[in-house]
Amino acid sequence: MQIIKVIRVMQIIVLTDEGLKEELLKNGTDSSLECLYVNSVDEMLHHPGADGYIDLLFEFNNERINKLKSLLPKLVIVNSVIHILNELPANFIRINAWPTFLASDLVEGAASESQKSKGEEILMLFHKKISWLPDVPGFISARVVSKIINEAWISVDEGVSSPGEIDIAMRLGTNYPFGPLEWAEKIGVGKVRSLLERLEQDK
Repeated sequence: MQIIKVIRVMQIIVLTDEGLKEELLKNGTDSSLECLYVNSVDEMLHHPGADGYIDLLFEFNNERINKLKSLLPKLVIVNSVIHILNELPANFIRINAWPTFLASDLVEGAASESQKSKGEEILMLFHKKISWLPDVPGFISARVVSKIINEAWISVDEGVSSPGEIDIAMRLGTNYPFGPLEWAEKIGVGKVRSLLERLEQDK
């Protein structure tokens, strides 16, 4: 008698833009994943039967948070680099999905103990592993990179070197994928500034 293995398909709704979508899909996806891509939180709400939701364009405001909260108890993962778990609804998972960081095979995240296995299961569908870190603004990578970017801008302001020269020196000298000022443009200068301001407040 032939045994037929039934594969459970998981439907995940992802709010993203083309750049972050490309990074998310860099390693391909599992055959058990059915992924639907949407352009707004309201579109997410049209899929209440999904197994999980990922908001890669997350913005920290009450309207957006309340809409995402209505999707609970389903899994909700948000790209929240600056705002930590105790500022978000219970059972949200936060990850570092700033531009360029999501392309890595290892995604930084923070979650309650009860949500970690669910988060790992979802990220594995995109062939990514998640590194659970302390729940602090910036995780590790964004903290380090933002501080390097800040020092680079100080060097430019003080006339130490030009932006182009600094970028070349850092790419060649440290084997970084981007120079710090180039990286700031890719991430978004506003995001970098907001994280640095938050880190200064939390001293």
